[in-house]
Amino acid sequence: MANEKEQKQLIWAMNLSLFVGFAILVFKLSAFVLTGSISILGDASESIIHVLAVSFASYSIRYAALPPDEDHQFGHAKISYISAGFEGILIGVAGLYIIYESIDKLIYGIDIDNPGWGLGLIVFATLVNAFLGFYLVRKGKEEKSIILEANGKHVLTDVWTSFGAIIGIFLVTVTGWHYWDPILAIIVAINILWASVHLLKESYDGIVDKADPEVDKIVRESLDEEMKRFGLKYHGLRHRRDGVNIWLEFHLLFEDNSTIKDAHDICTKIEDKIDNLFSERVFINTHLEPMDAHDKQHPEDQHA
Repeated sequence: MANEKEQKQLIWAMNLSLFVGFAILVFKLSAFVLTGSISILGDASESIIHVLAVSFASYSIRYAALPPDEDHQFGHAKISYISAGFEGILIGVAGLYIIYESIDKLIYGIDIDNPGWGLGLIVFATLVNAFLGFYLVRKGKEEKSIILEANGKHVLTDVWTSFGAIIGIFLVTVTGWHYWDPILAIIVAINILWASVHLLKESYDGIVDKADPEVDKIVRESLDEEMKRFGLKYHGLRHRRDGVNIWLEFHLLFEDNSTIKDAHDICTKIEDKIDNLFSERVFINTHLEPMDAHDKQHPEDQHA
């Protein structure tokens, strides 16, 4: 769970994204009114969806920070994956809508007006969005916030949409062939759908507690070192992420003559070392067992 300072930074970043999103939407709608371009319309529709998604993401960050309670004993952080999935669905809807409108224009024709003004507005909006998207992704990775990172990726898909609109309007201006506009819009929409699938997969993996290979590798390497240091064995390592925190559990095997105090002290040292390996908050549940008795009862187990 993020501390108070980190929480304020996350909320500030989301508020920034929401404010910029509204401003960019105004620019894009103005460009569409001036040109009638289907690629700009698709770009604007993606921005509308982005504003809706950011509003939900902003709520999710605040909800995820709530402490555990009687009904949510492991906290509320898993809403992070729901938020990412929601953004993935909305991005997918935008991509499908752009493809539909583009095909319609390819069949029935399209006229582009004032391409120069439209191009200028979209270029400006794209540059602003690019800076915002890279900032949100970087901040999300730093704070280990899937909500913020997903929002940044959504902004960057908006940049790709805008980039396609820019190329389409530019080609229309240079060649006079207006069908470049819907053709480029379809190409960009396919890229948007790919981003949607990626976000939905990330959301699904988090909801079903898919193991993170990197977390597993880091923890096992640390445990292997500690087992050699203290002459112990371990097994039953499991872990999961909840979108904000990491949850770990494993069994430690001690000699039968170990005292509870000594075993607990060693366990605390091992947990502290693992905790310091991650920037997220790590919750560790360690089960202590007598080594000799366990080996006799479970000879088939393979211990590290």
